[in-house]
Amino acid sequence: MDPSSPDAHDWIRQELVKPEYQAAKPTWFDLVWKAVGDGLAALFQGSGGDAGPVLLAVIVLIVAGIVVAAFFVFGRPRVNRQAAASRRAVLGGVDARTAQELRSAAAAAARAGDWALAIEEQFRALAVGLDERTLVSLSPGTTATEFAARAAAAVPEEAETLREASRAFDDVRYLDRPGTESRYQLLVALDQRLQTRRAAPPAVLT
Repeated sequence: MDPSSPDAHDWIRQELVKPEYQAAKPTWFDLVWKAVGDGLAALFQGSGGDAGPVLLAVIVLIVAGIVVAAFFVFGRPRVNRQAAASRRAVLGGVDARTAQELRSAAAAAARAGDWALAIEEQFRALAVGLDERTLVSLSPGTTATEFAARAAAAVPEEAETLREASRAFDDVRYLDRPGTESRYQLLVALDQRLQTRRAAPPAVLT
């Protein structure tokens, strides 16, 4: 076949679009890395002995960029996963939902008239919400009573209501007692108040 003929050109184009040729093409990462390497090489060759400080600054910027990118890509999700995992054994259940997801589940159960489930989900929402705001620290195995005590230390004006909320949770969760709308509404109101509260300042010793 004549290499200069139209048929030869068509054959070459068809051949080059085959997967094995496309796979051999450099990726955008390869191109960026090559550009960085070429720039550093030019810096070495063109600046002579004066390249040291400039090269160091370039390397520091590149490393800093990689660290920042790695933090946002890998670091933050890892923290979220660890925080979610720490809540999985909290309050007698396996759960990694957010406070807002738990509130939605509680509201759905309330609309269905399942007050026991609504109370359980709403109490979890309350606990996880305070944990997300770092007002109370939850750990695997934390009970409703322990959570109420920790929360009362952070928000002492709600201590009695928190104890009542923990009793409502224990009643439906462990004692199989029927939930009531009034107890569910108590939890909802408490959760709404706590969303606007700040932790009590530490006592000043004199």
